[in-house]
Amino acid sequence: MSDAFTTRMLNVATGSRERVVDLTGECADFLREAAAGRDGLLNIFVPHATAGVAIIETGAGSDDDLLAALHSLLPADDRWQHRHGSPGHGRDHVLPALVPPYATLPVIGGHLELGTWQSVCLVDTNKDNRDRQVRLSFLG
Repeated sequence: MSDAFTTRMLNVATGSRERVVDLTGECADFLREAAAGRDGLLNIFVPHATAGVAIIETGAGSDDDLLAALHSLLPADDRWQHRHGSPGHGRDHVLPALVPPYATLPVIGGHLELGTWQSVCLVDTNKDNRDRQVRLSFLG
């Protein structure tokens, strides 16, 4: 694979509860090797039908607020057509329409260009799938 494009798969254990997992450190680690001081783009992709990627503040309650907002918008009840899995699992399949399974971010001088309080996060409301994969790809 050329130096212009590098990709790596992360394995993330999300457990059996709804979670927002901060991936900013893993993105920075990947870019130290893949970007090697260059400018380019980092694409974060979650190859799952029931998870997404969000750029949000973490640690000050915003991650819990996001989960609460998603619970209000997408209640875990029996209204969903998609009915396998735990009760309300159909909502998890609607999540990627609101929290997309990807994000593409600028990389300048080998560093992710995020705002002061922004973090790259995996959003997983699916309690049935405890293990997730996240693909990081650098193009520069």
